[in-house]
Amino acid sequence: MDSFSRDLTETLLRLARQFPVIAVTGPRQSGKTTLVRQAFSGRPYVSLENPVELAFAQGDPRSFLQRYAHGAVFDEAQRWPDLFSHLQGMVDADRQPGRFVLTGSQQFGLMAGVTQSLAGRVGMTRLLPLALSELSQAPQKDLYTHLWRGAYPGLWQRQPTLAECNDWFSSYVATYAERDVRQLLQVQNLSTFQRFLRLCAARTGTLLNLVTLANDTGISHTTARQWLSVLESSELVFLLPPYFRNFGKRLVKTPKLYFTDTGLAAWLIGIRDPQLLALHALRGALFETWVIGEFRKYRFNQGLPADLYFWRDNNGVEADLVFETPDGLQCVEIKSGQTLTPDLVRAGRAATRFLTEPAPPPWLIHGGEESYMREGVRCISWRRFGQPAAVF
Repeated sequence: MDSFSRDLTETLLRLARQFPVIAVTGPRQSGKTTLVRQAFSGRPYVSLENPVELAFAQGDPRSFLQRYAHGAVFDEAQRWPDLFSHLQGMVDADRQPGRFVLTGSQQFGLMAGVTQSLAGRVGMTRLLPLALSELSQAPQKDLYTHLWRGAYPGLWQRQPTLAECNDWFSSYVATYAERDVRQLLQVQNLSTFQRFLRLCAARTGTLLNLVTLANDTGISHTTARQWLSVLESSELVFLLPPYFRNFGKRLVKTPKLYFTDTGLAAWLIGIRDPQLLALHALRGALFETWVIGEFRKYRFNQGLPADLYFWRDNNGVEADLVFETPDGLQCVEIKSGQTLTPDLVRAGRAATRFLTEPAPPPWLIHGGEESYMREGVRCISWRRFGQPAAVF
């Protein structure tokens, strides 16, 4: 299987009918290059990671860009920050929609260029690793395999062995640390950064506590904040903000930390076989990470902001995920259990305890195979994410 049909394609083409520049951000190896080359196959393709092309661009930008007066795909655009100001002049002279396509795996670099030079001229999108709906072409796997293998396309284009999957993640971490972190942070001791990365993975699905994270890594609080911002910029992790509406109780206002890909998190934690997840202490956290990741993928693939939150007060009343709908606040409880017990259903119902206004029935997303309404709770199998219309 060479490539997957990506749900973001329709959004990209829609934006290309409106904006002269389209930008696609996302983590390394999420499929950005493959997607844009397929969606914009009529455009010349230029990788700015190619040292020859980059040297040409930096040394003689006018001649370099004359070759692409009618448009092009510029891969890893943040490698040449001057590109954005050059494109501004070109698109202001000719605002032909869909003329230039930019990709970038470092959101800070790409967003800085867009904000400074291309505001109002660019349609922004984000491509995350494969959603379950996009994996419908791949052989069906059990939940533990999905959590453990994660969703990077390179691990689903064929049927790799366990050793090959572990080798892939090992190479990914080493390459990421060498290419991105060293360039952005000038980290002298990569082993310390990799310890920080593993400690973040062990905390996926928990409230962010930078003080303990810094102490456990052996770095300052300021350094921990800086390193975390780079992980966010590279789309390796994301922070889920709390829902700030005051329901008359003391609210937890700290965000929760999540990894973008459960496979990478599992590898960093030291899980080398999917069957180990059945009894692993972090199974629930990884399942929650996966579910919230699927919601983010769906929103981004539609070209929408995430607008996802959690809710918790100091008395322990919480909902794992909340988002606003026309019918009120949708509350979601996430449980990795594979059997729908009365306790799980009660947990789903409890997710709405803080609400004071009308709202749709709560959702309980679980690790089992069945989906139905029970005691006012919409119980949803993890497999339904392969059919987005059945969930969203």
